[in-house]
Amino acid sequence: MKVYVLQRIQRIPAELDTVWQFFADPGNLPLITPPYMRFRILSPAKPERMYAGQIITYHVRPLLGIPLFWMTEITHVAEKQYFIDEQRMGPYAFWHHQHHFREIPGGVEMTDIVHYRLPLGLIGRMAHAWHIRQQLQEIFDYRFQRVEERFGKFTERNL
Repeated sequence: MKVYVLQRIQRIPAELDTVWQFFADPGNLPLITPPYMRFRILSPAKPERMYAGQIITYHVRPLLGIPLFWMTEITHVAEKQYFIDEQRMGPYAFWHHQHHFREIPGGVEMTDIVHYRLPLGLIGRMAHAWHIRQQLQEIFDYRFQRVEERFGKFTERNL
């Protein structure tokens, strides 16, 4: 049973309140997801604040345009520090995504840590080597670019 880990760090030249509000709003997920995935939120209107126990449902098309249902639960929230989403139904055998936020000079350091496991044993491991690892890297690369476009590029001048 292979569990993979993806970790990304991005420095953002913005106030913690602003960055937190953006990432704590599931309605912004389509803005930072590659268009080919045709990411669509199915959940009804969102609550004013993210909370532990919140269920969010989506349709996503990660491969060959085939729609997949994905349901996540926000399992932990520490306001302006971190939140965790876990897949309850979807394409992975296991998905645990930590989003950490830390104020730094000149902005915010955001760290994502994703632990995931694929279904189907050997077939899943082969699919990971062939396509899924690269696709996840590309999805997070795309997100990095969209966040820079929205908030600006972090440079030493931001300090």
